[in-house]
Amino acid sequence: MEYTYSFEKLDIWKISIELSMRIYKSTTNFPREEKFGIVSQLRRAVTSISANIAEGSCRFGEKDKARFFQIAYGSAIEVLNFLIISEKLNYINNEEVSSYRLTINELTNKINSYNNKIAK
Repeated sequence: MEYTYSFEKLDIWKISIELSMRIYKSTTNFPREEKFGIVSQLRRAVTSISANIAEGSCRFGEKDKARFFQIAYGSAIEVLNFLIISEKLNYINNEEVSSYRLTINELTNKINSYNNKIAK
């Protein structure tokens, strides 16, 4: 039987993984010249969300845990920023950004809620 780590059970981690998969798929359609530009930045930012949630979940102190969740939150906002830029460059359309925005809003709200829970 395979062991499941605590972070794998978190909704915020699951949502961030799904967001990563969507971003990776979307960015395959970006222009080639953006491979080392916005595509790289967007992919790094989106994978940073789940990575910081995973790392933060194993920290023992509440302040230490909270710091990783704050970084994950910041990375989610960074992803939104790059998506807005991508839309302005016509790499993705408004409907895609709106869909991503809903997911990011849900994710950041849940990260805040989780962070508030562990701070108590």
